[in-house]
Amino acid sequence: MNMTKNPRSASLLRRLFAGSAAGGVVLMAAAAAALVLANSPLDSAYAAALGAYLGPLSLLHWVNDGLMAVFFLLVGLEIKREMVEGHLARRAQRVLPGLAAAGGMAVPALVFLFCNLDEPANRRGWAIPAATDIAFALGVLGLLGRHAPASLRVFLTALAILDNLGAVVIVALFYPAGLDTFSLGLAATVMAVLIRLNRAGVVRLLPYLLLGGLLWWFTLRSGVHATIAGVALAFAIPLRRDHDASPLHRLEHGLQPWAVFGILPVFGFANAGVSLAGVGLGALAAPLTLGVGLGLLLGKLVGVFGAAALAIRTGLAALPQGAGWWQLLGTALLCGIGLTMSLFIALLAFPDSPDRQAEVKIGILAGSLLAGLAGAAVLRLAPRRGGE
Repeated sequence: MNMTKNPRSASLLRRLFAGSAAGGVVLMAAAAAALVLANSPLDSAYAAALGAYLGPLSLLHWVNDGLMAVFFLLVGLEIKREMVEGHLARRAQRVLPGLAAAGGMAVPALVFLFCNLDEPANRRGWAIPAATDIAFALGVLGLLGRHAPASLRVFLTALAILDNLGAVVIVALFYPAGLDTFSLGLAATVMAVLIRLNRAGVVRLLPYLLLGGLLWWFTLRSGVHATIAGVALAFAIPLRRDHDASPLHRLEHGLQPWAVFGILPVFGFANAGVSLAGVGLGALAAPLTLGVGLGLLLGKLVGVFGAAALAIRTGLAALPQGAGWWQLLGTALLCGIGLTMSLFIALLAFPDSPDRQAEVKIGILAGSLLAGLAGAAVLRLAPRRGGE
């Protein structure tokens, strides 16, 4: 994975890592603030503010269904760009992160299901530890500076993008909320118009964004989660080789700082608040908490590192340039930082069960924290190979 051949791509990645490192700190502060509020005398005011209605939706729903749709729009733009002209454009570039992403989704789900064998009602949450928080994982990697070779950052970016694509598919297939076929048909009609605009060569962003608003509303009404509209809109935005004239590049660069410094911290603040009153070792051993925590910490490690090692040992892929096995291990641990993506899926899995949500949140926070600390420690202590 050589970054030197494409200066534009290298520049974009440098900006992404710089923004992600700072954004990771902001996201961590927002999640910590939510925890403090949820365990303070202001906990009732915190819950009441999130439950207050603004028009047809509560504030919490505007965050989870509205702002996160914009974040998934950015994720979709990144997926499309990487698939067409980036580090996933060629088959050889997709093999290692693709297999690692597949292993990193399958094994955590199996760990979760194993921990909840005797709890059928909990099994709906199997996908919670399968997702990686791309912003937070890249943020931790960016903070490590010279301890993380550039090729590892490219590998983690590609892996996390494919991981997020898998999460989008999971949300669409496994967590619909009672389909309204009429609204779904209207959403499909809007999508057809968007594709027609693309094929007609329309490069102004305004028509796409206006129709994207309609697509979001019809998708929200249809029962399919509204964030899917963001990804669908992204694939309709035209991509041009001339970056200055490309609607996709303009929109991606415009959204990136808002997503990293605005949307994700707001989402973390709105959803990470969980009361820790009475939480002891017994609560940490609850099947849901244990399944999510171990899924993120051990499942991601075994899945990502195991699949990557198998691909490398069998000759299907090679180690990222300038990286060793210990550095690959540390990166696999960082993939266990679920946080926003895991919280997002948890809300879909258990929408009407505050007790289960609380157990899941404890598992997400504990698993993500331990995975991030362990990954950072391994990468800092790993011997660097020549030239890095």
